Amino acid sequence: MIFNQLLANSLIIGSIYALVACGFSLIYSTNRFMHLAHGASVVVSAYMLYWIFSVLGIPFWLSCILTLIIASAVGFGMYRLVYLPLQKKKSSNVILLLASVGILILIENLVLLFFGADVKTIGYIQVQKGMEILGAVITPLQVFIIIVSVILLVALYIFMKFTRLGRNMRAVADNKELAGIMGINYKRIAGFSFIIGSFLAGIAGILIGLEQNLEPTMGLNLMIKGFTGAIVGGITFVPGAIIGSYLLGIAENFGIWWLPSGYKDAIAFILLFIFLLFKPSGIFGIDKGIKK
Repeated sequence: MIFNQLLANSLIIGSIYALVACGFSLIYSTNRFMHLAHGASVVVSAYMLYWIFSVLGIPFWLSCILTLIIASAVGFGMYRLVYLPLQKKKSSNVILLLASVGILILIENLVLLFFGADVKTIGYIQVQKGMEILGAVITPLQVFIIIVSVILLVALYIFMKFTRLGRNMRAVADNKELAGIMGINYKRIAGFSFIIGSFLAGIAGILIGLEQNLEPTMGLNLMIKGFTGAIVGGITFVPGAIIGSYLLGIAENFGIWWLPSGYKDAIAFILLFIFLLFKPSGIFGIDKGIKK
């Protein structure tokens, strides 16, 4: 059935968007500025996996571990080398936003310089025949993507709710000044938010690299989709950002049921503009802090 196939496609792409969106939402909630360079972490991860595995020939699972370490280090480096010095100079959020755009453009151009403009393929998993599940055809890799994403998102929820670091992140997001009075080091928590958010972006980059071809400019498009998912669900509400990402996937895939496939990105922009204009706090109407 067409409906079931579109629903399956929505879950697949929504899982990728959710990993990008929840990392973006986590960083925004803790730091309160738009880290659009989050998309660069996805690009770096995908290309690092290609270089480490396909070029250097290092075993795949070790390549994945090294890729995630690099992704987390890149995210932390952005915070320590760019954002933190700007914050110490009392720079406005507009300056931080412009810096994030600059970082994204710089990294994409560095990837273009070192890897070239031609499309890259990791080629670890060969094209497999799809399985039929409830009338929808889905490949084992796509099933794997959904399962891995759901496990990671559940793990993130448990981490934020039941660990000390997660509770400190929620405290900083709710009220940075009060958290400081309680003895929570804001800069340390902000750094951890970049590490964790970039780690999730790294997972998204690996999953994308396994299923799709790699292009140096793919980070911007993924960042827009992740940002849209976060806005739809509630940019400061991590579970809402996850739900918003799946809703975006549904809107895109069911939208092209009636419209040409070329309008897929336009659907995301229209959805983004609608929420920014009429409900910027998202479906859940939460506009402060990482809520429970």
